Amino acid sequence: MRVLHIETGRHLYGGALQVRYLLEGLTAKGIENILVCPQGSEIAAAAAPFAVVEEVPMSGEVDPRLLWHLSRIIRRSRPDILHVHSRRGADLWGPLAARLHGVGSVLTRRVDNPEPGWLARVKYRQFFHVVAISDKIHQVLLNEGISEEHSSCIHSAVDIENWQLPRDREWFREEFGIESDKKIVAVIAQLIPRKGHRYLIEAIPKILKKLPNARFLFLGKGPLRDELETLCREKGVTGQVLFAGFRKDLPRIMPCIDLVVHPALMEGLGVSLLQAAACGVPIVGTQAGGIPEIVRDGLNGYLIAPAASSALADAAVAILGNTELSQAMGKNGRELVHRNFSVQAMVNAYREIYLRIPGIPGGKGV
Repeated sequence: MRVLHIETGRHLYGGALQVRYLLEGLTAKGIENILVCPQGSEIAAAAAPFAVVEEVPMSGEVDPRLLWHLSRIIRRSRPDILHVHSRRGADLWGPLAARLHGVGSVLTRRVDNPEPGWLARVKYRQFFHVVAISDKIHQVLLNEGISEEHSSCIHSAVDIENWQLPRDREWFREEFGIESDKKIVAVIAQLIPRKGHRYLIEAIPKILKKLPNARFLFLGKGPLRDELETLCREKGVTGQVLFAGFRKDLPRIMPCIDLVVHPALMEGLGVSLLQAAACGVPIVGTQAGGIPEIVRDGLNGYLIAPAASSALADAAVAILGNTELSQAMGKNGRELVHRNFSVQAMVNAYREIYLRIPGIPGGKGV
């Protein structure tokens, strides 16, 4: 079996990291992979041991050059399946190229924002199967008129072993300039509106009133940084908040964090939450998108309503102020990830869908 994958992400996190996991797992099962990705993207090097990598120009949905590049690659590599992992034009030109060359196609949908039903049905009927990365997204698909026969949920996964490093608070102190006795609260997300960083900032004064030794680490980059830094100044918390940008050493950072907060307004699932849970870090998340599928209220963290700064502060204080509760939630999070979000389970589920496509070698020909 040979699968051509399309991933438009330029950085190795989120959906692109999931593709990297999938490529490695499929390779171990004897499946050949080709990856089409943007020129200069980080996933190109990361995927090289597990796929033939084709870097091409990608400029979004209005750029028909992607169709030409895909047709050229399909003619040369003759894949059995085309798997689209992104939007930004890939979900338009990808299935069109597949149909032109008689190749079955699969789409992975990672966002929970709804589309008009007629548009979803027109777009997704081109694919043999549509996979949602959370139950919430799958329900959105069903509400848009996509049948259960042609859609399913395969949860995103986390490489659990990668998140078992020991805590090194001395390194953390030197790296970030935060004293070892501080309680570290982190938010790990792009600095964009739907991630809800402002609601954590609004909660910080209330948290500091109860826990003056708390410090806040914002990991991620994005267009809202200046606006969020201004809000920190307005709230008088600049000295307690560090904007650390995008980091590639999260597996080393995560064990030094006491609480992860994810105040998102919308979220497909939340890979950083899987990583936190795998590392045994309790979480405060919102009741948005697929977050409740990772954060089980009272088990490995607390769930609050989106945009509820006061409730966020109360939940953070409850966890940070109770060591026994924090440790129990961390243990529960590890067990949850081992049980429900392993890479092997994700790889096996995708392989089963591939085998159902008509004409696949060794497949079921449904």
